[in-house]
Amino acid sequence: MEVDPETERSIKELQALEQNLQTVLMQKQAFQLELSEAENAISELGKSSEEVYKIVGNIMVKYSKDALQKDLKQKKDLLSLRLKSLDSQEKSLAQNAEDIRVKVLSKIKH
Repeated sequence: MEVDPETERSIKELQALEQNLQTVLMQKQAFQLELSEAENAISELGKSSEEVYKIVGNIMVKYSKDALQKDLKQKKDLLSLRLKSLDSQEKSLAQNAEDIRVKVLSKIKH
């Protein structure tokens, strides 16, 4: 079946949008995992009354519990912000892809 050049461009644009969407989804999944790890670390740190250590490079260093809690909270806040941004990107990309998909399908059916 022959498609006009405009439809071909739309199909290529749709493919690019879908690839971008997959990239965003993978980033989002990685950040969600990091956020979960940070939340678990904060929870465990709250239960601990002993000395705490932080992994720096390839070594563990004794660290202030308060400073570590502050670092983890900042990391959690940053990850939450990044996830919010990725959610927004995901919605935008998905909507654009859907709009183009509808346009392409309507041209192909005619």
